[in-house]
Amino acid sequence: MDKIYIDGHSLTLEQVAMVAREERPVALDQAAVERINRSRDIVEQYVDREEVVYGVTTGFGRFSDVAISRDETETLQRNLIVSHACGVGDSFTRDVTRAVMLLRVNTLCRGYSGVRLETLRLLVEMLNSGVHPSIPQKGSLGASGDLAPLAHMVLVMLGEGRAEYKGEIMSGAEALKRAGLKPCTLSSKEGLALINGTQAMSAVASLTLVDALMLVKMADITAALTLEALGGIEDAFDKRIHEVRGHSGQILSAKNIKDLIEESSYTTRQGEKRVQDAYALRCTSQVHGACRDAVEYAARVVGTEINAVTDNPLIFPDSGDVLSGGNFHGEPVALAMDFLGIALSELANISERRIERLVNPQLSNDLPAFLTRKGGLNSGFMITQYAAAALVSENKVLAHPASVDSIPSSANQEDHVSMGTIAARKASEIKDNLASVLAIEYLASAQAIDLQGTGKLGRGTGPVYKMLRARIKPLEEDRIMHVDMQSALELIMSGKPVRSAEKMLMREL
Repeated sequence: MDKIYIDGHSLTLEQVAMVAREERPVALDQAAVERINRSRDIVEQYVDREEVVYGVTTGFGRFSDVAISRDETETLQRNLIVSHACGVGDSFTRDVTRAVMLLRVNTLCRGYSGVRLETLRLLVEMLNSGVHPSIPQKGSLGASGDLAPLAHMVLVMLGEGRAEYKGEIMSGAEALKRAGLKPCTLSSKEGLALINGTQAMSAVASLTLVDALMLVKMADITAALTLEALGGIEDAFDKRIHEVRGHSGQILSAKNIKDLIEESSYTTRQGEKRVQDAYALRCTSQVHGACRDAVEYAARVVGTEINAVTDNPLIFPDSGDVLSGGNFHGEPVALAMDFLGIALSELANISERRIERLVNPQLSNDLPAFLTRKGGLNSGFMITQYAAAALVSENKVLAHPASVDSIPSSANQEDHVSMGTIAARKASEIKDNLASVLAIEYLASAQAIDLQGTGKLGRGTGPVYKMLRARIKPLEEDRIMHVDMQSALELIMSGKPVRSAEKMLMREL
């Protein structure tokens, strides 16, 4: 596979997913190498002059006023890593871990951190060789960055900690040995350069957003199928309605649904059967569009953050200055991820209401109760709606913002923190729940269409319906619904339904 060259400036969310999930190899851009060496020269000059510089010749956090001699530099850096490796809970999945490693490499390539080239190259070699540190998910306050998670990453670079290599968990030393790599010893400033930043929260955020950007499109597709299944009124998606309001996401969602159902014989016109549909159908684009706008906002924020310099202190080679600041503070990501979680929760909320309209005989426009012809003997889709309801209710708990909380640390030196990593992890859980709710709507809308008899589906919805039916047959009698739900979920997360619809419409949704 072609290498992705890392320069600190141009990494995209899509490239993060390629490295994290497809295990694309990476290499350092030559200009980045030159910047790294220049900033390292500045660090060496300060060490030689024994000047007082935070994290270079001093302790950390509340100990910033404690001077450290040159002879104690290596001990200081190692102590920083082992003392900060205080993570708790299950480890991040492999793709998140790879994203963490990649993003740390990328920020160090900006050349403001003072890390040695040989140290950074070890992290690149670990990434390319598949040495994946075991990084506990919990324990970060999101300022001074993701100290605990990143410390667990660096432990393996030192031949400590635990790592996954070729599917097996082992000691960091053994993982490096099997990959043909040697551990490093950290020099002045390097420990801080490696752990002071937002890369754990940004890694989770990046992969969550890659999925969320796809799920926003899938939500329009499942809504279009449900609109057909319920004989919904297509006039609500007339572009004139949405253009006079002016929100770009709403306009695009309405256009998507209108184009997806084009040529359908299932939808109706205003006044033919009803004057108006319920909000879950009629207001789909207003809700989906607002959610889409929120997802795209979060993507812009995180797209900036993955190319940002986020450690402290920062080295400016042109002037030779070393400045202490707070770029490690995760507030931009925290706010964006809380907003993302709320938006994804709303997509799940309205999807569940559409599922209810499909299965409830009082609301389903004469469809059989719970989408089964032999109700009583069979429960049909009754409990799939329960599952969707449980997921959206869980999302309501998870959507409580993490960023509004703060708690002082380091003897009140670090007295306001972002909780950005918690916000990102919650948003990822909400995203997973949304995907499952959409999978249930996908199944239920297809079942409802089958129960309608013959008819013609829309230009975009037809291929998506056929794709599901090639994988999952209609429900005639009760069977293990979990299996169908999991199969539909896997199909959605593959991105194939979205790509199929986009191919038919000859544009991106």
